[in-house]
Amino acid sequence: MGEKMKKEALVVCSDKSTGIGITVWDLETGEQLLHIPTCAAAPHGLLCLRNHFIVASQSNRHGSLGGGSIFIWPLNKPQSPLRSYTIEAICPISCTKDGIYIAGGAPSGNVYLWEVTSGRLLRTWHAHHKSLKCMVFSDDDSLLICGCTDGIICVWSMISLLDEEHSGSSPILLHYSSEHRSSITGLVTMSAGASSIFVSSSLDGSCKVWELVSGRLLRTLVYPTSVTAIALHPLEQLLFSGSENGKIFANVLDFGAVEDPFVTTEDHAFVLKGHNESITALTFSGFYLISASEDFTFCLWDILNQVVLRRFNNRKGALTNMVVIKQSSLLPISNHQRVPNQFQVSLLQKYPQPSNSGTGITMFLSSPACHNKQTPSHFHGNNLLDHLISGSEKVEQTPAMLQMKLERSIDDRLWVTSMTKHVMEINKHLQSRLLDLMQCRLLCNPYGPDSSPKRKRQKIPSENHSPEEQSH
Repeated sequence: MGEKMKKEALVVCSDKSTGIGITVWDLETGEQLLHIPTCAAAPHGLLCLRNHFIVASQSNRHGSLGGGSIFIWPLNKPQSPLRSYTIEAICPISCTKDGIYIAGGAPSGNVYLWEVTSGRLLRTWHAHHKSLKCMVFSDDDSLLICGCTDGIICVWSMISLLDEEHSGSSPILLHYSSEHRSSITGLVTMSAGASSIFVSSSLDGSCKVWELVSGRLLRTLVYPTSVTAIALHPLEQLLFSGSENGKIFANVLDFGAVEDPFVTTEDHAFVLKGHNESITALTFSGFYLISASEDFTFCLWDILNQVVLRRFNNRKGALTNMVVIKQSSLLPISNHQRVPNQFQVSLLQKYPQPSNSGTGITMFLSSPACHNKQTPSHFHGNNLLDHLISGSEKVEQTPAMLQMKLERSIDDRLWVTSMTKHVMEINKHLQSRLLDLMQCRLLCNPYGPDSSPKRKRQKIPSENHSPEEQSH
């Protein structure tokens, strides 16, 4: 196995019983590295926060009036979790890439958004009339995507969710879709050229590819049985779809080959067969696929040769959550280890409170992540939120102005996508014209070009040149 595999471990848990707990496995040796007892998280209810914390939403916990709680364990000291009791049961959870915000969805259709460092409950709203099954943030953390049991997919902008002035009202929905006919089982995001894409899977036996900003349906993939889990290859070229009958289908995501947005296909690159029961979870460690099933096993796959490299048995029950972490996160931090930044995690509030109120209990963990001093601590990376926040720091802006900026940014994205397609069409046309000219010259002069030194041979532009260079 590759060097990258040696540095990663797999965190697994089930939703069946708290007695199963959380187990951390060494993927290379099959050794059990760590076990955390008394944990049961619903599907999509386990995540790794900033590579140093494990977060799990747990239902039916004692001590919570609503029957829900969220536990946070520091990986270097997992015996002392932070126990946050929520007003109702929380099932799916998701966090932003920078670990600043955590969102949780409830069976009632309510969504909760917390700030991790302070524990503040920033907003709660009734997102849907059905139970929420999965949620994910976009790659640039500017949008939140939620999937429901009735097949509805809703997308909100973080600008509207972080608007404190209107935190008591429901945020403005960016767009929603109702193309799926049954429960959403998975959501993954990716980038395809100038566009942001997300893929949804459903028990209706289909996966759908969407344009994130506009909500436009790009492609529908159909399968002979219900799709229970999905995972995207790290190179974002293959989509793996786990099914109810234990098979895992691989599809090539070639957006340029499809012109009809409503086209459906049953063509698969290949099918992996290694489980006898329904697939419950899929994830990647490097370029190795990991699958979990209701047959009480999870497998490490070499997808190039389509074989199982290692099979793990979990006799206590079927696994519904898998998260890959760095093994170095499990090592305790020594006293002489000097790391410039510390990441704070606080108890998550049960009810919204004023911004200056504290939770009383916090947890600090040194983190090697480096932050740009010119970037606000709550936002990292070159994304939509960065531009909006940096602008609002200079001039005090109203929520309406921020919403206008968001809509303008969306229009800019759509314009860039349109221009990219236009340039590609021009490039294809120029290449065709050049081939026609070359063929015409060969027909007119079958003995080859004039070898006279006085005549300069015309330089044919390379097809790798940009359209602007070819036009000159």
